[in-house]
Amino acid sequence: MNHHQALLQAAAPVLALDLGDKLVGAAVSDDRLITIKRLAPLKRSNWKRLLQDVVTLIKRYDAQTVVIGLPLNLDGTFGEPAEKARQVATNLARSIEQRVYLQDERLTSLEATENLKAEGHKPEAIPALIDGEAAAMILRDFIQTDQERILVSPSQR
Repeated sequence: MNHHQALLQAAAPVLALDLGDKLVGAAVSDDRLITIKRLAPLKRSNWKRLLQDVVTLIKRYDAQTVVIGLPLNLDGTFGEPAEKARQVATNLARSIEQRVYLQDERLTSLEATENLKAEGHKPEAIPALIDGEAAAMILRDFIQTDQERILVSPSQR
């Protein structure tokens, strides 16, 4: 499948999530996959609350696709954080109608910090923006790169 075919299968708008232990960064594209908007982070507590919050965002922005950042190790292997992300993605795929994808997010937080500095944000403001910026970068990579997309099946374990 080429990049263009993959884009056709990822219906827009697309909601991206950057899973953290305390916060979940969120970003959404427009319906033409041209612009990306950082959203306020979601507080992370339990699965039920996370699902409710994600469904609320899906409805608010009419998201047709969800992409979750996959924090692979630098060498591309799966560590504990990647396994946790895959489990959340599988649970989400079982719970919603939209397609759910995983997107490699290695070094996203570091690059997000640099982007926010370059935009002129003060160092003390960056922690409040970092999660949304990381989600926006995951979404940008999902839309623009030729990386193979990982579609999450509800039956994966």
